[in-house]
Amino acid sequence: MDDSLFLSRLQFALNISFHILFPTVTLGLAWALVFFKCRYKRTKDEKWMQAYSFWVKIFGITFALGAVTGFTMPFQFATNWPGYLETVGNIAGPILAYEVLLAFFLEGTFIGVILFGRNIIPNWLHTLSTTLVALGATISSFIILSLISWMLTPAGFEMRGGAACAVSWADIVINHSTLYRFAHMMTASAITASFLMAGVSAYRRLRGDRSPAVSAVLRTGVYSALAFSLLQVGVGDLHGFNTTRNQPQTMAAAEAVWETEKGAPFIIFAIPDAETRTNRYEIAVPGLASFLMTHDFSGEVKGIAEFPEHPQVAPVFYAFRVMVYAGGLMLVTALAAAWTLRKKKDLSPGWCRLLVLFTFSGWVATLAGWYVTEMGRQPWLVQGVLKTADAATRAGSGMILSTFALYLLSYIVLLPAYIFTIFHLARKHAAEGSRDGAPESASLREH
Repeated sequence: MDDSLFLSRLQFALNISFHILFPTVTLGLAWALVFFKCRYKRTKDEKWMQAYSFWVKIFGITFALGAVTGFTMPFQFATNWPGYLETVGNIAGPILAYEVLLAFFLEGTFIGVILFGRNIIPNWLHTLSTTLVALGATISSFIILSLISWMLTPAGFEMRGGAACAVSWADIVINHSTLYRFAHMMTASAITASFLMAGVSAYRRLRGDRSPAVSAVLRTGVYSALAFSLLQVGVGDLHGFNTTRNQPQTMAAAEAVWETEKGAPFIIFAIPDAETRTNRYEIAVPGLASFLMTHDFSGEVKGIAEFPEHPQVAPVFYAFRVMVYAGGLMLVTALAAAWTLRKKKDLSPGWCRLLVLFTFSGWVATLAGWYVTEMGRQPWLVQGVLKTADAATRAGSGMILSTFALYLLSYIVLLPAYIFTIFHLARKHAAEGSRDGAPESASLREH
């Protein structure tokens, strides 16, 4: 791999890794805000509007960072991956344009309303604006995921003069993996937002804030984390089954299956060795990988040897296990916390400290899942159409290295600042809540 290709891939990995953190939060948190408004509408209990008042600030900060970091992606396509636009620009261009014009503007326009218009406009209109923001975030996610899915399972196009041209936009947008990937991402975002709400609310409790709003969000975060974690078990199984059918080489790498076999074991731990095509220090459960991939304990799983072109096994294998183990740990934590809440009606300081540690746990599983997706399709950028090496720039590595360094420096500053800001707001509101015996007044005007 030449230096320009390596640095281009590294820069893309850096930018997409940093960017995906924020849409993952806003996508789930947007619908949580809608939930808070609906609960207030139904119960007239001020704690739900107080919860909304705090979390809409977190949403606004996260949305701003997501928008800013997202702007770097189109520039990368033009500078680092010119072959991508030359080959599939007829498909990627319109999809990205629709995402900006339809979804992003919808979300971006009404976020100003929910942040600054709550004491100006009627409550019903403010609730509608909140719903439109959540809808815009969801549509934006669907459009982007449809393009990513098309790159992995392309359909509805034909090649003309070396360029992909649309034949059926319906098949392009709703391709073989779109709905599975969309459901998987939506559920992951809901889990991420749930643990964020639970973790920050637990932090406020530890700071002495016993207000009803904090307790309500804490319970909401714990119970929704449990519900969506359980849902993700089923959604992830369907997504994995679909990936096995459409991208068997990816799943072969994820499970470190070197030779085609029936009753393939699920490897709990191993060190894949590409030279000997074996797994060292393997600890495995017999037949489980076959069951997960084919829904049959004796099902046949194709091995890496079946694919002349395939991803590197070790990175995909490890990333897949980080995703699965992180998700499993989050499920167990949510289950235990929900059980404790149901039995004792409250959480101890020890439980609150644990939830604080899990505040950003959703990011770990989400990033690992994206790494499986991105590394698992190599050496292809668009499966069967365009290889990664053929799309990369031929520009000197010095320019790419300099921009990579600037991106890295920016992210090193921005990420700690974002986390610090969230906990600073939590400390500020906790101090007000503990001092006054109730959280800040933040109700909307009734009209």
